[in-house]
Amino acid sequence: MERKSQGSLKLASSTLIGEKDILQQQEVPPGLDSSREDRPLGLDPGALPAEALSAAADSDPLTPQTEDPQGLDRAPAGMRGDPLLHCRSSNEIAEPLQSPILWHCPDGSFVKRIMVQGQGLDKPKGGSQCQVLVSGLPPGVGLPEGWTELTVGSGSWRDSLWGEVLEKCLETMCSGEQAELLLPGGAEPPALITLASFTMGKDSWELTVREKEELASEERARGTELFRAGNPEAAARCYSRALRLLMTLPPPGPADRTILHANLAACQLQLGQPTLAAQSCDRVLERDPRHVKALYRRGVARAAFGELDGAADDLRRVLEVEPGNRAAREELGRVVIRGREQDEGLARGLRKMFG
Repeated sequence: MERKSQGSLKLASSTLIGEKDILQQQEVPPGLDSSREDRPLGLDPGALPAEALSAAADSDPLTPQTEDPQGLDRAPAGMRGDPLLHCRSSNEIAEPLQSPILWHCPDGSFVKRIMVQGQGLDKPKGGSQCQVLVSGLPPGVGLPEGWTELTVGSGSWRDSLWGEVLEKCLETMCSGEQAELLLPGGAEPPALITLASFTMGKDSWELTVREKEELASEERARGTELFRAGNPEAAARCYSRALRLLMTLPPPGPADRTILHANLAACQLQLGQPTLAAQSCDRVLERDPRHVKALYRRGVARAAFGELDGAADDLRRVLEVEPGNRAAREELGRVVIRGREQDEGLARGLRKMFG
């Protein structure tokens, strides 16, 4: 996705690497998949606390800025004066709502407080180029303040949690709409988003098989780049988006799905999500029961949440395929020791109970 905005920070370009290169730099021991794959990652679903919504409802509505002495310097090319005027008739100027409308995202990732309603029924889709005014975002989220152009489904601006939520929010907005974007829990102050205009895009069901595979490949490459840069959270979002695209294809689907699930498991292990990592490995092993990296990662995940017998079974299966796999052998040794300690503790408890 491309973002065009005067005054925006230059993003450092990252070198795209192969899947083998990642493996050498991750903390997961060697011998695993070179490619990586919240819930898949994303914000935790949850309702916004009542006190946060109440505070938002009691505040005065913010009126959209139709004149900005600095605006001409910051507006994208082709935008002059008030960028909202081109989507209104000469006799129709949008006014703030007397009672702002609260809209809850079905997945619980955000709440949108609509201050000014947009026009029409169309909303941005994949590939839509959106002229957006953003303000109030926390520093360091990779998005510029002021007018900018964002492309739905593309670009590094989606790497952060705020970027992911902003993209979801844009897909619910009409031209000319202004809204406050609130995250669950109310920990962050709301950001103010104005969608001036957008070009028409495509829903996922309108994409051809080739278009879906190409988009998934781009997401996978970006995820690999982010994982190598030490950002497993953003990498997991990329792998999850790629999987959502490929899961809509007829079974059995492309082989990339196996790699993406294995990559996602690697990210989830680093993020301290062993249950999710084990589930991702299950998806891999359904298609390839002897997938060494998935077996190893599931063994590590099972050990993390205390399923020691299952962990030992997975690690022994790794050693059956690769007897020289040092990482699996060391992990199996740790699991066996933990199992013995657990058994001894249980025995001591029984002796105290019946002794």
